[in-house]
Amino acid sequence: MFEIGPLFAKTIVLGCSAIGGGIALIAGLGPGIGQGIAASKGTEAVGRQPEAQGPITRTMIIGIAMAETTGIYSLFFALALLFFNPLLGYLGL
Repeated sequence: MFEIGPLFAKTIVLGCSAIGGGIALIAGLGPGIGQGIAASKGTEAVGRQPEAQGPITRTMIIGIAMAETTGIYSLFFALALLFFNPLLGYLGL
């Protein structure tokens, strides 16, 4: 029977961690698109009703901040997979 050595197992885990980190960074596209749409709609709303600039801007900034949290979470998970490698502890090396 074929036996997997410890170096091969570590290589597999590190490779899968790199692929997972790259996939996690793709999640940064959604917040960027959402923030762009929110900013454009906020600009349109201020253009239509300049007297409501304060509430529109405040609501837009809160929405952008909430959208940004998903991008920050995906960045944290990608960095954790690439640099901290919590999965290597399961190998028992």
